[in-house]
Amino acid sequence: MGADPNKIIAALDIGTNSFHLVVAKPVETGFEVITTEKDVVRLGHGAGDMKQLEPDAIERGLSSLKRMREIAATNNADLRAVATSAVREAKNRGEFIKRARKEAGVEIEVISGIEEARLIYMGAKFAVAVGDQPMLLVDIGGGSTEIVVASGDEIHLSRSFKLGAVRLTDRFFTTDALHPSAVSSCRKFVRSMLATIKPEVNELGFEVAVGSSGTVEALAKLIRRLNNEPEPKTFNRYEFAVGDLTKTLESLADTPTVKDRAKRFGLEASRADIILAGAIILEGVALSFDIKKFVYSDYALREGVLFDTLARENLLTHPEDVDPAMLSIKQLADRCDDRPEHSMHTAKIAVSLFDSLQKRLKLPPNSRRYLEAAAILANVGVVISHSKHHMHSYYVIRNSELVGLTDREIELIAVIARYHRKSAPKQTHPEFANLSDSDQQLVRSLAAILRIAIGLDRTQDGRVKSVSVRAEDKQFLIFAKASAKADLELNLYAANERRGLLSEILGTKVKVLALK
Repeated sequence: MGADPNKIIAALDIGTNSFHLVVAKPVETGFEVITTEKDVVRLGHGAGDMKQLEPDAIERGLSSLKRMREIAATNNADLRAVATSAVREAKNRGEFIKRARKEAGVEIEVISGIEEARLIYMGAKFAVAVGDQPMLLVDIGGGSTEIVVASGDEIHLSRSFKLGAVRLTDRFFTTDALHPSAVSSCRKFVRSMLATIKPEVNELGFEVAVGSSGTVEALAKLIRRLNNEPEPKTFNRYEFAVGDLTKTLESLADTPTVKDRAKRFGLEASRADIILAGAIILEGVALSFDIKKFVYSDYALREGVLFDTLARENLLTHPEDVDPAMLSIKQLADRCDDRPEHSMHTAKIAVSLFDSLQKRLKLPPNSRRYLEAAAILANVGVVISHSKHHMHSYYVIRNSELVGLTDREIELIAVIARYHRKSAPKQTHPEFANLSDSDQQLVRSLAAILRIAIGLDRTQDGRVKSVSVRAEDKQFLIFAKASAKADLELNLYAANERRGLLSEILGTKVKVLALK
C-alpha cells in the first residue's frame, strides 16, 4: 500500500532529560520531516532507581506536553507519544499518564527498555545506511543507555542499562566542584555494568559502532572543535576516534565546575552538567567492546517511532530494499525540480558514462553514487529561480536534510551539481577552493561527465536510450543510441558544446556521435 498524501504523523519521545517531537508526512518507503521541537524538561532524576516523578517535574512535563500537542494539532498530525526510563521506572507514573491524558490530551505509551532499543535501531540504521553490515548501536539517554547488536533487519542482542547521563550525574557528580575520585568511580561503575554482556557481544561481533542521542552529538561537536575541523552542516555519519573521545573526557574532567565547563566548551547549562557522565558512558562502551571509532546517527528513538508507526499502518513499502540516501535525494528532487523525469534520465546516462570512463579517469567506485545523486539534484535550484539555477542548486542541496550521507558526501554532491552548466570549476569559487586536492579532481571529473549527460538529454524526452565509449585514433568517441528513428541533432550538438572539461581532463579530443 502506498503512502497517504494527506496523512501527517507526529512522534514524541518523552525522555528523562528532554522531550523530542518530530512531525512528518509519509512518502514512499519513508517520511519527510515537516517540523521538529525539543524541550529540556528533566522529567526524571535520582542517584539510584528513578522511583518518583517529583511534583515540579510533572508540571514541567505537562506544560511541555501541552505545547507539543498544540504543534502536532497545528499540523493536523496524529500524535504517538512514547515514554522511556523516567516514566517506566516511576511508582507514580500512573498519575503523570492520567494527567497527561486529561490536561494535555496526550495518550502516553510507556515502552520497555528492549522496545526502546528496537525503535532506536529502526531510526539509526536508516540514517547511517550501512545495509547488512553488522552494527553495534549505543544510545545514551538521561536515564538509560540502550545497546543493540544487529545486522540488516535482524537484532541479535538488545539490552537496556540504567546508565543515563542524568542518572549518573545525580549519583557521582552532585557537588559544584568535582570530587577527586568521582570520575574514576563512575568509570568503574559503568565498566562493571557493561561487563555482563561483553562475552555475548564478543561472540556476535560487529563491523561498525554507531552512537545516537543528544549526548553523542554534543561529544561529536566537542571533538570536532578539539581537532580544529571545519563545522559541518550536518553531523549525521560524522566519525570520531575513541582516542579523541578520551581526550575530550579528560578535558571535561579537568574543568572543575559546571559553570566553567559551560564557558570553556560553549555548552548550554542543561548539557554542561551531564556531559561528563555521558562521555564516561560512551568511553565505557568503547573500552568494553574494543571500539576504535564511532559513527554518529542523527536519527534515534523519535524517528524509529515514525518508521514503526508507518509500518503498523501499512504505509511503509519494503524499507529493507531502500537505499536511504537515494530515497532522500529523490524526495528532494520531487519537491524542487520542475522536470524530475529529465534529471532521472540524465542520471541514467551519467552513470553509464561513468562505468565506461572510470578506469581511465581513476575514479573510486563509490563516486558513482555522487555522480548519480548530483545528476538527480542538478536542477533543484529552479525552485528559487531558473536564472543561475546551478548556483541555487548548490545552496538547496547543501542546506537540505539528506540522510545516509556524510557532510563531505553532501558537499561533493552539491559542488558537482553546481558545475553541471556554465563555468567550469575554478579556484576563485569558494565552494570549490575549500575542497581537498583529491576532491577537487573528483569534482572536475564527475562534473565533466555530468555536463555531457545533460547535453544528451537536451530535448528532455529520454530519446537517448544508451551510450557507449570507445578510444580511437588518440581521441575518445562517445556514441549515443536513440530510440527508433528519433532525431538526435540537438542532443548531439548540446553534448559536444559541453565536452570541453572532459577533453581537458582526459588530455585528448572527445567527440559525441550518433550510433548508426
